[in-house]
Amino acid sequence: MFSDNSLLPKETIRLAALGLLSEGPLVYADLANAVRQFVGRIAGPSLELTGPSIELLRYEGLVHANGDDSIAVLTLTEQGRAELLILLKASVRPPLTDMSKLVIALKMRFLPMLEAGERRDQVDLLIDACELELARLSDLHDPGADEKFFQDWLTHDIGLVEHRLSWLRALRGRV
Repeated sequence: MFSDNSLLPKETIRLAALGLLSEGPLVYADLANAVRQFVGRIAGPSLELTGPSIELLRYEGLVHANGDDSIAVLTLTEQGRAELLILLKASVRPPLTDMSKLVIALKMRFLPMLEAGERRDQVDLLIDACELELARLSDLHDPGADEKFFQDWLTHDIGLVEHRLSWLRALRGRV
């Protein structure tokens, strides 16, 4: 993890793999495809997001393989579940990049795994990150500036962040 307790790209992939296995056993190839599809659809293709091999998860004792290597069914171990919960509780690094959006999507996907208080804590972390993003964009925003297209884009982006912030505040009331 980074020093601010946010996830490195390889840990984000680890969160995806462990989270998917928490939903049920998967064959190696199915897990690899599911991780690649989820990550690719949220953040797009990226060499940065190739992540650790599933073999490494096996070696570290986070997943267990039942059967031959070619058709082994992978299950999450208790150590893997503990690692998943640690990764789920990581912070989100502003500004909101594609990587941050991927982490948020994974948090939303696997949020039900956490206890109610921990879910609220995670939503609070996301609210804080959104508020920082809003402050950053607002500092740049100057409706009277000459660069009209840039200011229009900032106005649009600020609106998106404000909408996300409203949504997160409503979500906090539901978790």
